[in-house]
Amino acid sequence: MDRLDCQREYWDGVAAKKTFTHPLRTERLREHVPPAGKILDYGCGYGRTCALLRENGFRDVVGVDISSEMIRQGLRLHPGLDLRHIQGGPLPFPDASFDACILLAVLNCIPTDHGQRELVRELVRVLRPGGILYLSDYPFQKDARNTERYRRFEAEFGRYGVFRLSEGAVLRHHDMAWIYELLPPFDIIMEENREVLTMNGSRAAIFQIMAKKR
Repeated sequence: MDRLDCQREYWDGVAAKKTFTHPLRTERLREHVPPAGKILDYGCGYGRTCALLRENGFRDVVGVDISSEMIRQGLRLHPGLDLRHIQGGPLPFPDASFDACILLAVLNCIPTDHGQRELVRELVRVLRPGGILYLSDYPFQKDARNTERYRRFEAEFGRYGVFRLSEGAVLRHHDMAWIYELLPPFDIIMEENREVLTMNGSRAAIFQIMAKKR
């Protein structure tokens, strides 16, 4: 895994400082995943989404994250959740073992094409046929602050949309054509655009896609 795709030290350092806000439409998920369905929250952070799923009646939820400090923070906040630290790379689950995979603001943290392809390939592996991928992330933003930093860091990272925060983390916003290119094993069944506050308190546009594995 490329070092940019596994910035563990950064996420460990901010585990108790950041607030994540991407919404999850549990009512839409419930249309395709029964309460007893097995759900994987990849990049679960401090367990916010896992807790929301449990509160909304989903009984078998597993959260995984590369940051051990995020997992520790999650278990402090939600001691009853199944949250697990992973190293990255292949997931420790059998093929076709989940009914749904949740991926909220995770591609944003994986700047390389290769890293994103490998993650989606692994989620395809652990999803059963007909399983649901719920993906939420950032498209290219249109404001001057973001377009300026896309241009400023383009030469360093070789891609428009990849940029470095003042804190040191390298993140990525996306061309939607690339997102669709990542999803050939899926049929898109929901696509929406919304606005959220980022983990640093800025307003940003996001896309949300729910897709069914063929």
